[in-house]
Amino acid sequence: MFKKKPNIKALAPLRSSDRRRIAEQIIDNFQLEIPDLKGVEHEGDAPADSTPGIGALRNSLLPDGSLSAKFTTTAGPDLKQVSGSVYVGSYAGEEQRVLWIKVDERIIPTVYTLWNHPHLLPLLHTPDVVLQKLRGGADLMIPGLARGPPFPHNATENAIVAIASVEHPNVPIVVGKCEIDISALTKVRGVKGHAVHGLHWSGDEIWAWSHNGKPGGLAPKSLIGGDNEIVADKLERKIDELDLKDHDEGKERGVAINTQEETPSGQNRNNHIDGEDPPPFEEAAIEEPDRSTREIDEVFRKAFLYAIYHHCSNFKGDPHYGLAFPLPQSLVISNLVIPYLPIYTSKDALSLQIKKTSWKNAKKFIKALDKEKILTSKDRNGGETVVQGVNFDDPLIKNFMPYKLPKKKTPGAESGGRGGGKASAAGISNDDDSVGQRLKKITLVRPKDKLSPIFEAVSASVKSLYLPTELRSIMTSYIESENLVSPTNKRWVRINPILANAVFDGQSSVDREVLEKGSVPRDALIDRIVQSCSPYWAILRNEETREDGKARAGHAPAVRIVLETRSGNKTVTKVSGLEAFYINPHLLGEELQKACASATNVSQLIGSSPKNPVQEIMVQGPQKDIITKALEKRGMHRQWIELLDKTKGKQR
Repeated sequence: MFKKKPNIKALAPLRSSDRRRIAEQIIDNFQLEIPDLKGVEHEGDAPADSTPGIGALRNSLLPDGSLSAKFTTTAGPDLKQVSGSVYVGSYAGEEQRVLWIKVDERIIPTVYTLWNHPHLLPLLHTPDVVLQKLRGGADLMIPGLARGPPFPHNATENAIVAIASVEHPNVPIVVGKCEIDISALTKVRGVKGHAVHGLHWSGDEIWAWSHNGKPGGLAPKSLIGGDNEIVADKLERKIDELDLKDHDEGKERGVAINTQEETPSGQNRNNHIDGEDPPPFEEAAIEEPDRSTREIDEVFRKAFLYAIYHHCSNFKGDPHYGLAFPLPQSLVISNLVIPYLPIYTSKDALSLQIKKTSWKNAKKFIKALDKEKILTSKDRNGGETVVQGVNFDDPLIKNFMPYKLPKKKTPGAESGGRGGGKASAAGISNDDDSVGQRLKKITLVRPKDKLSPIFEAVSASVKSLYLPTELRSIMTSYIESENLVSPTNKRWVRINPILANAVFDGQSSVDREVLEKGSVPRDALIDRIVQSCSPYWAILRNEETREDGKARAGHAPAVRIVLETRSGNKTVTKVSGLEAFYINPHLLGEELQKACASATNVSQLIGSSPKNPVQEIMVQGPQKDIITKALEKRGMHRQWIELLDKTKGKQR
C-alpha cells in the first residue's frame, strides 16, 4: 500500500481523551489482556479501567505525546485512492515513527509497533528469499508459507497478520491481510493461490517516514519475549515508583515502616515488600513540591520574554526581528512560548500547560502581557486575539538573562504540541548538516554525435562531459590543426565541409548567410557549438571535486520562492527545489517556523514525480527575506534563487 510515498498532512497532537479512546479500541480489536498487578491494592469502588495496569498498557501501545495526521495515497494497478490516518509516536529511547495506520476504520500496527509488541498479530513465516520479494510489494502465495501447517488459529480470512523470515522467526518484517483462511490449510505444497496481501513492510514509505528526514530504523536481529513481558516489565518499574499514602484518617493502610530497627546484614532489602524495612542509612527520594499557579505564570511569562530576546539577538537587521505581525494567539503559544519552557521531566510537561496558569487560555495570557505594555493586541471578529506588535525596547526584554533549556529534543513540542522541548540558541536543528555548507554549481555539456568528426580530429570523445571553457579549447585546437583561421582577420574562421555539415545545416537564414560567405566569427562558431550540445549540471558540496559530483542531464535547477495570496488577503510563501542543494525541507521548515513565528507545512509539490518527489515548504506571511537568509546560511547564492511574487502579478 505504501510502495509510493503517501501525502501526509500536518501533524497535530492527540488529545488525552482521543489517545485513550484509540488505545482502548486497539486493546478491544486485538483482544489484549490487561496485566494484573499483583500486590497493588485499589479502592474498592475504583473502576477497573482506572487501574495502573490498563493505563500502562495504553501508554505502551500509543505513547504519551503521540501525534496524528490524515494521509492520502494510491495503491494497486488501478491506482485506487486510499485515505486514512497515521498515528506517530516514539517508544523509550527510539526515534519518532509512524506506529499505527488507520484505513477504513481498521487500525493496523506498523513494524515499529510489532518490534515492541511481537505477539500483537498472528505470525506467519516464509523463507528469506521470498520475504525480499514481499518487501518489493509482492503478495505471499500459499506455497511460500513455511513452518506449517498447522498455522495460527486466528490467521483467518481478512485477518491482519505479520510475516517473518524463517531465519529470524520472531522479528516481523511485513504486515498484511489474509486473502484466505490460512488457519484451515492442511497443506501448502501444490496448492495455488494468494495467501497474504501485503499492506506495509520494513522498507516502504511509511517505514521510512521521519519528522527530521532520517532514514527508517533497522529491524532488530532478534526479539526476546513478547508484548506481555514487555508491558509487565514496564509495569514492575511503575509499581516500584508508586507512593502508597494513607488518605483516610483513622484507617491504617499499608505497612508501617520502623526506621529505627536495623536490618540484619546480608538480608535482601526491598522497601516495597511486606515486612521489609529500609536500613537506617537509606533515605527516600524527596520529590520536588508542585509549582504554584503564580510560579507557573512566571515561567510562561519568562518563556515569552526569552523568545522575543532570542529574535532580537538573531534578526538584528529586520525591523520586526523576524516576526510577521499580526501573530495569531495559537502561534504565540506554539512558537514563542512552548519551545522556551524549561521542561526537563514528564512532571514538568504536565504542570507547564496554559490551562494550569491563572489565565487558563492564550487570549487572557496575551491580554495580561498587553496590560504590562510588553506587546499590543487586538480582538478580531470571531473572538480571536492577535498580537499586532511587540515593545522590543522594553527593559524586561533588553535586560533578559537567558536560562538553560533542555537538551533532549521533543518533536511534538517543536511542532506545537504540549510535550515540551528545546529551542536551540540560533533556532537551528543540531541535525541540520546543511548549515554552513559550501556549494558550487557547475554547468557541463556533452557534444552530440554529429560533432564526432570535429572531436575525433583532436583526439577528444563526444561521450565525455566538458566545461564550456574546455569546449572552447578543443575548438581552438581543431581550428588551428585544420588551418581554418582567416588570413585577413584572425577573429574569423573559414567554414570547411565538416563544420558546414555538423554546425550549419542551412535551414535558417543565418546559416545560409554563413555558408554563402564561407566564414564566421570564431566566438559565434564556438557559442553555436556549445548551444548544440546537451546540457548537464552538478552541485559540488564542501570539498567535493568535479569527479566526486554526479552530473545530471538538463539545465541547472534553482530554488523557487513563490508569494501567493490565499483566503482573500492572507499571504503565504512557498519554497521548493531544496533537495538538489542538500537542504532537508523538514529541518528547514522547523527553523522557519521559529524564525518567522508562523505556521509551516511541508508536503509534496503538486506535479512532482512520485519516484523523485520534491517537497514544498509553505510559510504563512510574506517571508521571502527570512527564507533567503536561511538559504544563504546553507551555501545558496542569490542568483540561484528564483522569486515569483504573485501578489503583485509580476516576476522579480
